[in-house]
Amino acid sequence: MSNWNLPNAITIVRILFAPVFFWLLLADAGHDGPLRWWAAVLFIVGIASDGIDGHLARSRGLVTELGKLLDPIADKVLTGAALVGLSILGELWWWVTIVILVREIGITVYRFAVIRGGVIPASRGGKLKTVAQAIAISLALVPLWVPLGDWVHWVNWVFMGIALVLTIISGLDYLWNAVKLHREKKGQTDA
Repeated sequence: MSNWNLPNAITIVRILFAPVFFWLLLADAGHDGPLRWWAAVLFIVGIASDGIDGHLARSRGLVTELGKLLDPIADKVLTGAALVGLSILGELWWWVTIVILVREIGITVYRFAVIRGGVIPASRGGKLKTVAQAIAISLALVPLWVPLGDWVHWVNWVFMGIALVLTIISGLDYLWNAVKLHREKKGQTDA
């Protein structure tokens, strides 16, 4: 099967969105002007494309090894750019960005390290975490406080808190299941 298919093209476009999005976000410099709105739109379109490319790949039998490799990278690059950008602008505490990125990068590196044994699928908790992060980051990016008032910041922090908690819990769950799986495999080879 060719690696050059629509789902993989969408994933590659998502990777290419990240630097453009990041530039737009930082070029606005916290002024909540048109560049900020465009950055938010680009992020939302990019993050929504994650579900689209995955659905197309599975439903049309277009899952490729390249897609399995690039998809998590695309997600981490886009969400990482958003978190770092928000922290640079002083709109998100750096410790939140660091906790989320350490979990995301750590789990992704681990997945690639054990990929010989097959791709480790995302759990329900991991999928819920991804949705929560997408919503929290989107809300933090769209300057709804301009038309609606400062109370929107409280809503944004609640959603970011939910995303942070789910990120930590799903990461710990993933590690726990990986340790269990490793022990089971070790027990089978020792027997």
